[in-house]
Amino acid sequence: MPETKAHSEAPGGPKEPFPPFQSETFASQLFWLALTFIALYVLMARVALPRIAAILATRRRHIADDLAAAENLKQQSSAALAAYEQALADARNRAHAIASETHHQLMTEADARRRALEERLNAQLAEAETAIAATKSAAMANVHTIAVDAAAAIVEQLIGTTPAAKSIDKAVDEVLKR
Repeated sequence: MPETKAHSEAPGGPKEPFPPFQSETFASQLFWLALTFIALYVLMARVALPRIAAILATRRRHIADDLAAAENLKQQSSAALAAYEQALADARNRAHAIASETHHQLMTEADARRRALEERLNAQLAEAETAIAATKSAAMANVHTIAVDAAAAIVEQLIGTTPAAKSIDKAVDEVLKR
C-alpha cells in the first residue's frame, strides 16, 4: 500500500502563513473592516432599525388597543351582569308579591267557603233539631197511647179480664208524672 500524506501538508514546498495573519495586509484589512462596519451601521440605522421600531410601535399600539377593548368588554359584561342580577331580583320580588297576593286571595276564598259551609251546616242542624223536637213531641204524644195500650194488654194477661180504659189512663198519667 502506498503511503498517504496528511491533507494539511502542501505538496512540494514550505508552508505559507494564513493570509489574514500576515502583517503586510493588516492595514487594508482594518480599512475594509471599518468601511464594512460603517456601511452596515448606516444600513441598520437608516433602514432596518426604523422598520423594526415601526413594527414594535405598531405591535405596542395593537396590544394597547386590544387591552382597551378587553377592558371595555369587561366593563360591559360587568354592567350586563349587574343589570341581569337587578332584573333577577326584580323578578323574584314580583314573584314573591304575586305568590303573597295569591295566597291572600286563596285564604280569603277559603274563609268565605268555610263560612258559607258553616252557615249551611248550621241551617241544616237547626232544621234537624226542629225535626227531632217535632218527632220527639209526636213520640211523646204517642207514648201515652202506647203506654195505655201496653198496660191494658199486660193487665189482661195477668188477670184475664180487660180493665176499664179510664182507670188505665189514670194510672198511666200518674206514672208519667213521676
